[in-house]
Amino acid sequence: QVQLVESGGGLVQPGGSLNLSCVASGRVFSIYTMGWYRQAPGGQRELVARIKLTGSPEIADPVKGRFTISKDSDKSTSTVYLQMNSLKPEDTAVYYCNVVSYGAQIDWGQGTQVTVSS
Repeated sequence: QVQLVESGGGLVQPGGSLNLSCVASGRVFSIYTMGWYRQAPGGQRELVARIKLTGSPEIADPVKGRFTISKDSDKSTSTVYLQMNSLKPEDTAVYYCNVVSYGAQIDWGQGTQVTVSS
């Protein structure tokens, strides 16, 4: 199993930026993809961006050109970042880190609130 710790959410004005990070520990050697999902009030959880640890990133259309995803790894941890620029009120949601490991193991972070409001 993989343990996930998220950070970086908060309140920002429209047009502003935030950077989310998610540190994975535990069985990091078995990780296949790391990514971010979000869930707005009353909405379904949706993919924002994900990245294979050995491949290219995938960015959802609503955030393409504004958000970027990147990763970093060492011997004991893997970290995925979500740089969010030009934020809009419709980006307001709880953002969840997601890890998929070989063997179809899926782990979720606790969620971090992102609020875009003036």
